[in-house]
Amino acid sequence: MSTVRLTMAQALVRYLCNQFTEIDGCREPLFPGVFAIFGHGNVTCLAEALEAVKDTLPTWRGQNEQSMALAAIGFAKATRRRQIMVATSSIGPGALNMVTAAGVAHSNRLPVLLLAGDSFVNRRPDPVMQQVEHFGNPTVTVNDAFKAVTRYWDRITHPEQIIGSLPQAVAVMLDPADCGPAFLALPQDVQEIAWDYPESFFAPTVHKVPRPRADRDRLAEAASVLKSAKRPLIISGGGVRYSGAESVLADFAEKHGIPLCETIAGKGTVTHDHPAHVGPIGIVGSTSANALAAEADVVLAVGTRLMDFTTGSWTAFSPDARFVAINAARWDANKHRAVAVVGDALETVEELEAALGDYKADAGWTEKGRQEFAKWNAALDGFQKPTNAPVPTYAQVVGVVNSRAGERDLLITAAGGLPGEVMKNWRVKAPNTFDCEFGFSCMGYEIAAGWGAAMADPTRTPIVMIGDGTYMMMNSDIYSTVLSGHKMILIVCDNGGYAVINRLQNAKGGASFNNLIKDCRVKEPFAVDFAKHAEAMGALTRHVESLADLGDAVEWAQTTDRTTVITIVSDAFTWTPGDAWWDVGVPQVSARAEVNTAAADQQSGRTKQRVGV
Repeated sequence: MSTVRLTMAQALVRYLCNQFTEIDGCREPLFPGVFAIFGHGNVTCLAEALEAVKDTLPTWRGQNEQSMALAAIGFAKATRRRQIMVATSSIGPGALNMVTAAGVAHSNRLPVLLLAGDSFVNRRPDPVMQQVEHFGNPTVTVNDAFKAVTRYWDRITHPEQIIGSLPQAVAVMLDPADCGPAFLALPQDVQEIAWDYPESFFAPTVHKVPRPRADRDRLAEAASVLKSAKRPLIISGGGVRYSGAESVLADFAEKHGIPLCETIAGKGTVTHDHPAHVGPIGIVGSTSANALAAEADVVLAVGTRLMDFTTGSWTAFSPDARFVAINAARWDANKHRAVAVVGDALETVEELEAALGDYKADAGWTEKGRQEFAKWNAALDGFQKPTNAPVPTYAQVVGVVNSRAGERDLLITAAGGLPGEVMKNWRVKAPNTFDCEFGFSCMGYEIAAGWGAAMADPTRTPIVMIGDGTYMMMNSDIYSTVLSGHKMILIVCDNGGYAVINRLQNAKGGASFNNLIKDCRVKEPFAVDFAKHAEAMGALTRHVESLADLGDAVEWAQTTDRTTVITIVSDAFTWTPGDAWWDVGVPQVSARAEVNTAAADQQSGRTKQRVGV
């Protein structure tokens, strides 16, 4: 057996450089780059290995370990899980900064390879700087924290172990059912050890994402249930996009006259004006989709984990509605007594199409979908229409940005008030041009994801919409994009704090407290000049005060040569309606009459919840 002598870190990097994937018939690197912040746990060995291949496997320096891992996740979304970025940190706080990002990837079923330095296996110099000691178990380090938020976890305690571990990590990240983050803890002393690795370990390998087929009996059962439906409804989730099943599902819905609605992760499966489309469903959904969900007798859920924001905490549907769930993941397919069809979305929808034959939903039901969506579109026109109000609403801001966006421009947002507003008001012009991270509802995702998405596809411009609260939480990747030349357009909507949580607080009877800046314990309210702040990081900026000026600014931003930031003050109290009910904890007793009323309403809402698992 022919061998090559390399350190463990060198071997790991060489392996990554020789993994490939096939995208639209072309061979591309499976691992196209590394986001890195170096410290004593990864700079002397792993950085040495990465520097040697910097032209093959580019390394990008981040400003924060969490945000660079989020950038890797934004990259994975933009490439629809076809390529995987790496994020590496030193030990201790650097590693722990990536835990939140791992949670984002885990919740959203997205691949990212996380490599963190670790303390010494030989324990000779213990305790080393940034080592957290556990008196009863010296094998525990901060890296054990990743076990709760990764699909694959390993600590490499011998250089030979990567021969078995790396292929398993890759297999998990490419598996449609188990897809999620993989984590390797790399002890400092093990990184340096040289080993005679078999050259076959580094043979160039082209990976193809598997497409598991559904069980024939389950497929037949699903077809039978659908054929019995008078009022069927399709829910399209993120799995449809990752499977590449958008056009197949869109044609399926149109042919059979089945209204199609979208989850947050699934928005962008079809264009806004697709004949079967009836809008987004759920808590941040449309009145049109929610009206149909309430009457549907069969729900075909494709590629969705059916989170509470989709199901209205399981109050959005009739108690008698039957579910057919198509999902690559057994766990997701077997929720709420659904007919579980475990398989790839594209392959399964095609096979279901063949099994349905000439079935069509009742013509009156199909027409009801069109009418409800027409009413919803008319309502959106009204919400987005300019008024003489001194401060524009989110709906108006989103409408202006949407109208100026190019057909392929990618909209990115995440936690806060914007997810609900873009879900309702953003009219998708082309499939796969919408990214709202709400599986983990991670504040700070937006700008980092914009960097990753711009890196993934330089032929389109990410338009990132963000609130002032999230901007203050994590904004340093504006600087990253200026340094690296990956342009985004950033729209900062300043509504004076955490406005959507203030809305929830008030809706459940609570007094406004510690959310809007004016309701916090501060010496005096103070407005940040976000344009000047972004300008200080090298971005081009403009502050606007009117919707007309916003439209002009967006058009200007599309002509610039670097990241461009536009700021506008927006209304903290006006929201687009259409929501479903949401189950949250409300105090059962309170000195506030408003809370007691809200608690009674909450208990009443819970009586409408669908009982399931």
